[in-house]
Amino acid sequence: MDCHGADGSQNRRFMTDVVKRMNVSFIFKIAAIGIIVAVLSLVLTRSGREEQAMMTTLAGLIVVLLMLVQQIAELFTTIESLFGF
Repeated sequence: MDCHGADGSQNRRFMTDVVKRMNVSFIFKIAAIGIIVAVLSLVLTRSGREEQAMMTTLAGLIVVLLMLVQQIAELFTTIESLFGF
């Protein structure tokens, strides 16, 4: 069967569903975490607690990286199911 047959339209429909699930809310979650971490870091630095400010920044970075790893794993799973590996 060629790539423009029934399987092609089914794959396009599948990818459209995947894109709909990957909405902008993920970007907003990362931005919210960044804003909260920046404010906390600023408040802690101004109060003379530079070490806690650094730990807060590091914790925020780790949380965002874990979120990204989950999204990348979901992407690989989707690609794997799309191409049938």
